[in-house]
Amino acid sequence: MLTSKTPRLDLHGETRAFVYSLVNEFVNDNYKMGNKEIAIIHGKHANILTKEVHTVLKECKLVKDYKLNMWNLGETIVYLK
Repeated sequence: MLTSKTPRLDLHGETRAFVYSLVNEFVNDNYKMGNKEIAIIHGKHANILTKEVHTVLKECKLVKDYKLNMWNLGETIVYLK
């Protein structure tokens, strides 16, 4: 369940080239801190960053599952192992 204390990464204004390293670093840091749920804000314009974020999450071994936030399609909820 997302709360105001859920760690969030905002990718607005970032390019696809930086998404890979930003998302991996964010996931790794939160895994080390013991967080089980995080959110990545990518926006919903043309789904360019959404697809890139989901590609990175699919490859990451620390991610148990992820899904679009049904109340905000510009955000992906990530569940860590």
